[in-house]
Amino acid sequence: MTRDRILDGVTVVDLSTFVTGGFCSLMLANQGADVIKVERPGTGDDIRGSGPPFVDGESPYYWTVNYDKRSIELDLKTEGGMAALYDLAAEADVFLQNFRPGVDERLGVAYGDVAELNPEVVYCSISAFGETGPWRQRPGYDLLVQGLSGIMSVTGEPDGPPVKLGLPGTDLITGMWAAFGIVGALYRRQLTGEGDYLELGMLDATLPWLTKQAGKVFAGEEPGRMGTKDPVLAPYQTFETADGHLNVACLNGKLWRALCDAIGAPELADDDRFGSNADRVEHMDELEAEIEARLAERPTDEWLDVLVEAGVPAGKVQSVAEALSNEQTDARGVVRDLEDPETGRSVPAIEHPLNFRRAESGFRRTPPRLGEHTREVLAEVGYDDDSIDELAAAGAFGEPDAGATDD
Repeated sequence: MTRDRILDGVTVVDLSTFVTGGFCSLMLANQGADVIKVERPGTGDDIRGSGPPFVDGESPYYWTVNYDKRSIELDLKTEGGMAALYDLAAEADVFLQNFRPGVDERLGVAYGDVAELNPEVVYCSISAFGETGPWRQRPGYDLLVQGLSGIMSVTGEPDGPPVKLGLPGTDLITGMWAAFGIVGALYRRQLTGEGDYLELGMLDATLPWLTKQAGKVFAGEEPGRMGTKDPVLAPYQTFETADGHLNVACLNGKLWRALCDAIGAPELADDDRFGSNADRVEHMDELEAEIEARLAERPTDEWLDVLVEAGVPAGKVQSVAEALSNEQTDARGVVRDLEDPETGRSVPAIEHPLNFRRAESGFRRTPPRLGEHTREVLAEVGYDDDSIDELAAAGAFGEPDAGATDD
């Protein structure tokens, strides 16, 4: 019988913090996995305090990578906390962590520790540089990996300094690779009955995204910063209009001629400097000047109407607020509110883009409050109320009686 959601019945024990592991388990939760977020008592995942801004004491950044998860507080420095974690691991399908190599062994949560309890587990270890190589013990964060991966060397204006992406790109890339690997390992387990050990580093995860740039290196060239221009296509960039900016993407001669006609410059299509895409790439600065001189005469929205009518791929450079709410995203229900029936709080969520015909997907619950599901989760693996009270008194959830909640 087909399940409502593709990962219904899959349980993920997630010890990760911040974005790499958080976005990975978020993707799994979106497809139905039960993600149990194991957090430090009292403070929880560091991303909870990441900000400002805060909304009613919570970080919206935390929201964006923690919808549909359940939170349990466990002090892994206590005997009771470790025992409870092992009980969760024994029942899990997936065990996820993003410690620096060696920390998992010191804590007693390495693959060998977990697989001894649960041989069929899919164990995923995320780190900055992976578990081998001379950099394995280095700390690593998105900023560092953006620099080391070459991304910053090709981001920014030609005469300017290297520029960081305006979002945590390498964190998100790594999380997506991890989710892809976990689903692949679960599929293989379905066929063979065997669990698996998956490890990946942020730097390794980022390098395959250097497609055009790596291609230039493979051809013996050195890619550099080009602003919004493209190394192999023209015009394919941002242009300034009378009141803003407009992106134009012409991938072939037909679109190039349509653009020339639409902006009232049909003679450009017959200019020898711009005859082929290769010609346009070679004379990119001259091309930009010719196009921008025309586009600067009218506001963005007017040009957008003209170009869309002419069939030229074009789009406004929107603010984040405009991107989250416009006629297209509103029609698709991309951003919606999740409601907490117990507290009445409403939290906005950006839905994930996978829309299946024969399976449900999407977020169902608000991000968990710290320790919100401690008692609930432990009860599901066999703890009765007295046992949970004993763990609380022994400090397994932090300061006695401060961690577990009755929610």
